[in-house]
Amino acid sequence: MNTLESSLYELTRLFLVPVLVLILAALAYAFLALGSFAMEAWQRRNGRYRSVLAAHQRIHGGSSDDLELWIMRRLEWLRVSSRCTPMLGLVATMIPMGPALLALTESDAKGIGQNLVVAFSAVILALVASSISFFVLTVRRRWLLLELRAVEHAGEQH
Repeated sequence: MNTLESSLYELTRLFLVPVLVLILAALAYAFLALGSFAMEAWQRRNGRYRSVLAAHQRIHGGSSDDLELWIMRRLEWLRVSSRCTPMLGLVATMIPMGPALLALTESDAKGIGQNLVVAFSAVILALVASSISFFVLTVRRRWLLLELRAVEHAGEQH
């Protein structure tokens, strides 16, 4: 390989650890969000849920537009996680493929296997994290929009 190609190869290898750390962080966040979601679902089912949107509106006031912006802010990290984590999984898959292909040219089955394990494990964890985040995002968005509708109807009656 020439100097430019070698430099690019080394540069991409520097990103593997940070990308893997971000995938693990996204997975931890997804499970925290899932736990919070499960608790909220249980409270809603048992009639013990207190609307966070209505509480926010009582404390801070604001129009429907302000409340929609608050909903967007509240769901922002779920959205970012559900959209970006698959890309991180792809990056974490592609980085080890270079060394795996090099190992293939040298008939190094062990090197191929070690790199592919990292590649496939990373993409699986990224997809799990993204799927959980997307599920929680989708249902929570519906819940918050229903709460917004209730707050708007309550405001119209006063």
